[in-house]
Amino acid sequence: MTALTLHAPILLVALPLLGAFATPLVGKLGKGARNTLIGLIVLAVAGLAAMLAIDVFGSGGIPTVYELGGGTFTFPLSGGQVPVRILFEVDGMSAFMGLITALIALTGAFFSFSYWKERSGGNLYFSLFLMLIAGVFGMVLTGDMFNFFVFLEITSIAAASMVGFRVWLKQSQEAGFKVMAMYTLSGLFVLLAIGLLYGQYGHLNIAVLARSIQGSLTDMVALGLLLTGLAMKAGAVPMHMWAPDAYGESPAPMSAVLVVNSQASLYGLFRILFTLFGASISTGTVGWILIVLALLTIFVGVTMALIQSDLKRLVAFGAVSQIGYMLLGVGVGMAVIATRPEYGLVAMQGGIFHMINDAACVGLLFFASGVVIRAAGTRDLNQMGGLGHRMKWTSIFFAIGAVALAGVPPFNGFASKFLIYEAAFKLNPFLAVLAVLSSIMLLAVFVKAFQAAFLGPRSNTSAHVSDPSLGMMLPMAALVLVVIVFGLFPGFFVDHIVTPAAKALWLGRDAYINAVLGG
Repeated sequence: MTALTLHAPILLVALPLLGAFATPLVGKLGKGARNTLIGLIVLAVAGLAAMLAIDVFGSGGIPTVYELGGGTFTFPLSGGQVPVRILFEVDGMSAFMGLITALIALTGAFFSFSYWKERSGGNLYFSLFLMLIAGVFGMVLTGDMFNFFVFLEITSIAAASMVGFRVWLKQSQEAGFKVMAMYTLSGLFVLLAIGLLYGQYGHLNIAVLARSIQGSLTDMVALGLLLTGLAMKAGAVPMHMWAPDAYGESPAPMSAVLVVNSQASLYGLFRILFTLFGASISTGTVGWILIVLALLTIFVGVTMALIQSDLKRLVAFGAVSQIGYMLLGVGVGMAVIATRPEYGLVAMQGGIFHMINDAACVGLLFFASGVVIRAAGTRDLNQMGGLGHRMKWTSIFFAIGAVALAGVPPFNGFASKFLIYEAAFKLNPFLAVLAVLSSIMLLAVFVKAFQAAFLGPRSNTSAHVSDPSLGMMLPMAALVLVVIVFGLFPGFFVDHIVTPAAKALWLGRDAYINAVLGG
């Protein structure tokens, strides 16, 4: 293991966090210097995430522990001592989430250089961008519940600020306030749950708590708070009311990062259910709770997308519905974990594989939507039409993202959804039928949107539009490449990155605990 790989966990948090604070200062030297700094940071982050993933997956998914600090702080007046330590624990699931975050950070940053080129407020925009990335990395790498809360709050502050910082837009301010209110409530639930667990066991480390939790009434209350708070921040129905506004009103590249932020909360939910409480809860009951949340999220997201005429909100509701597919796959896996049938692991693979597929598809759709809205000067599909005549590449990219998200072969969305359909059918055929029908409905939604925006005769809106600059085209092309390659060769990616991530949750609880405590 190289020194860079060894220190990758802390660098993945420290580099974007330091960059967030340095951006306003470097920005004084000009946009070129600022963009160079940010470009170097996201490239370094992508490289570190890849190195960490190669190390973890290459070792068979064995968790690695990174400890920063380890000493104590003595209060000068009372003489009391408290430990000072930041602990990261990286297993297959953590490394997998690191890859997703790095992918969107890299494409989002380079897309933003051109997207934000002619607008003011760039220093604030990129500072919040990097802060959000740092918080997401912290959430998926930390092995401590309180540090998880700290990073959760960093993402909340950055995301709410990013959604609402365009104060000249009334809708942006309203969305920012809604996000702030819901994230605050979510954070309070999580903090209260952590307080209950700390009061009960006197520890905050996830591995220590996992070995200590007995399934008492206090533990179940803490679990309920954590489940509610994290499902709320992930955007699961019926706690999704902030998500369409946040995705729809934030700048296009930031919308993609907000999707990864939601997935980080979903990761936290999965980590808590499988690792922290896995031995002390009725997994069958909790699994069906996830399944019910999944069905509600899929159905509401798709049906709400059907009635949208705002292109960005249509994509936003489509993104909400995909959270349901992730919950469905993992919910089926949890529901049968006691007996561990083969299809349970398949369900986990499908739900987790869909996380990276969703990030690529939805990220691509948000990028393309941002390009279209800027070129057309409107978000209303009823006022668009014929854009495909002069925006050929953008229309192709949008079409690829749309059919991939709807689960059409041979793109990546089909690969992960097929695993979910297969496993859900074996548990209950109704689950698979509803999931398939919802995907068909989503395809119809995007066909309608594509027809309204890109097809038909040239309108006044499309008279002077064109494809965007190369700076925006290349990040979209990179995501298209991910969509196509993951769809054509799903077996390779399932074997090498998805299965270790799925097994880290489904089978890896003891390994996670023993990495810290031994045994």
